[in-house]
Amino acid sequence: MKGKAAEAKKEDQEIYLDNSATTRCFDEVAELMAGIYTKDYGNPSSAHHKGVVAEQYIREAKERIAKILRCKPEELYFTSGGTESDNLAVIGAAHANKRSGMHIVSTQMEHPAVRRAMEHLEKEGYEVTYWPVDQDGIVEMNSLENIISGDTVLVSVMHTNNEIGSVQPITQIGQWLKRKYPKILFHVDAVQGFGKAVIHPREMGVDLLSISGHKIHGPKGIGLLYVSEKAKLEAQNYGGGQQNGLRSGTENVPGIAGMALAAELLEKDMTKELERLFELKKYFVQELQQIEGVRINGIPGMPKKESDADEAAKDEMLKTAVHASAPHIVSASFEGVRAEVLLHALEEKGIYVSAGSACATHKPEISETLKAIGLKKDLLDSTLRFSFSVFTTKKELEQTVSVLKELLPELRKFTQR
Repeated sequence: MKGKAAEAKKEDQEIYLDNSATTRCFDEVAELMAGIYTKDYGNPSSAHHKGVVAEQYIREAKERIAKILRCKPEELYFTSGGTESDNLAVIGAAHANKRSGMHIVSTQMEHPAVRRAMEHLEKEGYEVTYWPVDQDGIVEMNSLENIISGDTVLVSVMHTNNEIGSVQPITQIGQWLKRKYPKILFHVDAVQGFGKAVIHPREMGVDLLSISGHKIHGPKGIGLLYVSEKAKLEAQNYGGGQQNGLRSGTENVPGIAGMALAAELLEKDMTKELERLFELKKYFVQELQQIEGVRINGIPGMPKKESDADEAAKDEMLKTAVHASAPHIVSASFEGVRAEVLLHALEEKGIYVSAGSACATHKPEISETLKAIGLKKDLLDSTLRFSFSVFTTKKELEQTVSVLKELLPELRKFTQR
């Protein structure tokens, strides 16, 4: 009993700030999925009653998500996650539209699921232009005209960067493309953006949109790809012909139902929740700025510590700047401390954060995103990501700031020896 009590106490003390890597599943989602696993476990392709019940879960999930995205249910295809959705969109679009051209536009700071897909296409003979970003991780709209060519068939831009939280002008890009180059497909990796922003792909001029279940308090192993009626894709896997032959394989019914419920629960109180997250981010950034040798990344227009503006003006400037970025991600660079060292020091205090993208944590490569925004060389390996969720509290952030203030002087002393 003592062991279990100690374990429970430890869990109560944990501060989880790695929600861009994965989120805790909503209790309602876990309960729904458990019932499907043990009761409504039929194969949706089966003709008998259990198959019909399973198929109904899929139909209802499509209707729920379509309502949120303001699209048609038949434009939604379920995948195994964000990576598969990105691969199907990018490679599937390139292959299906090869006769129209072999040029693709992406950005310098895409998720590896898109970046590696682009590299794969380059090996097949496609030309990929990587659209530059500014010091805050935002693309320059004025340069897009010079990048597009007569052979361009696809533009792929992530909605919210998973490392620094910069938000791209997706609507501006999409509407511009639809006006000037309506035949070019526009793909958006919205894995970090969905559930943290209002996203309506048709109104934004988006043809292909990727979503992942475990980033929105849903299950792992389930994703979604919105495919507009005009978009032509080539299937990347073959089998029983499920989902109109575009994505064969027995559908993950528990995952599909769970993701739809998670999306619905987030949508229900989204406006209020987003404001709460923005307030948390503003507080956390303000506190981090007070710590010596800390730089915040990915927030355009953020006032400098040495600004001459009075406190009220600086507060308003910060509020405006924070609202121009993702509500749930704070990227901070700590001078004189290696990210891995600080990450594990925080872990020992029960605080869980990330050094860049969790999808590439075990690879000793310097972040493409941090290089793209021109971060100083000595900060490339000194950057951590703190990411929030509906379960994050101000008290947790206060404790995190207190621990950072305690740890950093000691770790910097150790580094300087």
